[in-house]
Amino acid sequence: MRVFSAMMIPLLLTASAAAQEVEITSNPIAEIVQPTSIETEIDGGMASYYGNELAGNRTASGERFDPGQLTAAHRSLPFGSMVRVTNMSNGDSVIVRINDRGPFSRGRVIDVSHAAAREIGMHRSGTARVKLALLNDD
Repeated sequence: MRVFSAMMIPLLLTASAAAQEVEITSNPIAEIVQPTSIETEIDGGMASYYGNELAGNRTASGERFDPGQLTAAHRSLPFGSMVRVTNMSNGDSVIVRINDRGPFSRGRVIDVSHAAAREIGMHRSGTARVKLALLNDD
């Protein structure tokens, strides 16, 4: 039994490290945002997310909405802006690309896609208190 454990532990550690590497590189937006990006905190408040029923509709930027992409709607940020959205209740964050206008619900500062909502743990509740930081490349 001791020999079996001695063989399995390094294998499990290797598998765990490989899984973490895949997780990091599978985020297409993480590949765009360079580690030298400077974040400027811009806003905070309540966030909500788009429902899957809007899939395929055109966004204000002209592209089709895909709930599986890490995108968001903001009232005033330029299209293409990269924003870190951090869920204040659990500390999870995600980087999204602004491609739409909104939200149009009173008291909301950003609408994120379903994929982004899952990343920060707000897909069940539908809303979360968040802080926003604009990523600037220097």
